[in-house]
Formats: sequence, structure tokens, C-alpha cells
Amino acid sequence: MALVPRLLLVHHTPSPNLQAMFEAVVSGATDPEIEGVDLVRRAALEASASDVLAADGFLLGTPAYLGYMSGALKTFFDSVFYPCLDAARGRPYGLYVHGNNDTTGAVRSVEGITKGMGWEKGAEHVLVTGAPTKDDLRACWELGATVAATLMP
Repeated sequence: MALVPRLLLVHHTPSPNLQAMFEAVVSGATDPEIEGVDLVRRAALEASASDVLAADGFLLGTPAYLGYMSGALKTFFDSVFYPCLDAARGRPYGLYVHGNNDTTGAVRSVEGITKGMGWEKGAEHVLVTGAPTKDDLRACWELGATVAATLMP
């Protein structure tokens, strides 16, 4: 672990609904009661293996596209899978997914890769179809706060 634990948020945020979810996750992860954890935000197409290797935990955000995670998040995983395969085992992650009508395939695809990388589910996934409700946004806040709290020194 780094001197100050680092939580890496890798996201693809192409819509207002995902933007609202992203902001709620960030708010939870940076709540004043979360002390001694740095949140690093990276768009999925900008995140790198060095970001993953420097992180102690992960938050992942994606739309569900045609029964799968976004191409941007898949590109992220493609670029970091082998360089980070053994180095990040056992680290916690959280996932939020937005879909117009279904999130099942996107969740299955992310879980398959995170399992292969040895990441541990650190909180319940937040799965939203349609416009996020206040309860959905509260669940996103809790996702960010929960994963961040697990990294507190």
C-alpha cells in the first residue's frame, strides 16, 4: 500500500444520468469523515497500468451498452489486465452501472474481468435503469464512501 491509500475511480461518463451517479460516488468517497485516502479520478480511456499499480482500491463506472460494459471501460481493462494481473490481487473494488433497460450483461462482463484480476468486491454494486432516483444516488454515495472507508489507515 502507498503511504496514503489511493482509491482509483475509472469511469466512462457519457450521459447526464451517469454524471449524476459519478458525482454521488465522488461525494461519498471524499466525505469529510473519510480521512487519509486520496481519490484519483480517471476517464476510462485515460487510465493506465501505472494508475492501477499505484492504487489500493478501485471504483468503476460504466454505462451498459448492448449487454456489455462500455467500450471505453473494456479498453481500460485490455490495457491493464496483463501488466497488473498479479500486482493488484485482493484489492477492493466497487461498481456502478447505468442502463436504459438492463445492466445484467455489463455487470457480468466487469465481474468476469475483476475476478480474473483477483479484485475483491468491496461493496454492493449500484445498478440503475432509467433516470437515477434519490435512493439510487444515495446508493452511489454509499458505494464511494464504503470502498474509501475500507482503505482508511
